[in-house]
Amino acid sequence: MKKKRSRLTNVILIVLLLAGLSLLLYPTVSDYWNSLHQSRAIADYVETVDKLSTAEYDDILRAAREYNAALAAEDGIRVMDAERLSEYESMLNVSGTGVMGYIEIPDIDCSLPIYHGTDDTVLQVAIGHLSWSSLPVGGESSHCVVSGHRGLPSAKLFTNLDRLREGDIFMLRVLDEVYTYQVDRILTVEPDEVGNLTISEGADFCTLVTCTPYGINTHRLLVRGHRIENISKSGGIYVTAEASQIDPLIVAPFASLPLLLVLLITLFIPKRRSRGGKFDEEVQI
Repeated sequence: MKKKRSRLTNVILIVLLLAGLSLLLYPTVSDYWNSLHQSRAIADYVETVDKLSTAEYDDILRAAREYNAALAAEDGIRVMDAERLSEYESMLNVSGTGVMGYIEIPDIDCSLPIYHGTDDTVLQVAIGHLSWSSLPVGGESSHCVVSGHRGLPSAKLFTNLDRLREGDIFMLRVLDEVYTYQVDRILTVEPDEVGNLTISEGADFCTLVTCTPYGINTHRLLVRGHRIENISKSGGIYVTAEASQIDPLIVAPFASLPLLLVLLITLFIPKRRSRGGKFDEEVQI
């Protein structure tokens, strides 16, 4: 009877240990899995763009710039009725997947596909472009706005966006074009405050939006950049401000593995028997 109880206790302990380990591993594994999908989405987009003919490429880029010019002429925010939404979703959708390009933020080691719209299905796995803002093709009197979550257990996304400082840069890669922006303003606003996202005549802005404070999400963090000349990769003038740190969520699961191994060995190694056939009991002091 005691032997059966001991086995049941061991089984329960093992189940609890595995459940705990699964909880520790979930954020890391899920983020890795989503990162693979994000990389695949970017690779598929680049491959599709490479297959475009010169005429197709020029037509797509021209249509996007004409769209932005019409948006600026309407003084910014459009009411997105069904007709305009259909027009918007067709812009820059070269692969038919909704990806219009991708963003790179060197300071926080971020590379993410940009999808049309900000539906929850998009924001759970990538970042979305606000449909009423300018398309990410640059140009005077344009203001592109992209939004992403932070703090999701399943994906990092814009989690580290608050680490950016004025002077940092980020790039939008759309078709074969590269649009580089330098951060010039960082604000925290109420969720319904959109005045800082409107078009300024003659300016070329891009604003990155996420929730703040971390885990509370009552406000919005706006990181705005103005367009600058592209920085040559060979120039070697871009240096990160601080050393890279390893995410504790990545370290924790692997640090727990040795402990799990020790516990499993302890549970499964047979206890030493005394000459009388009974288990030796621990000496009580």
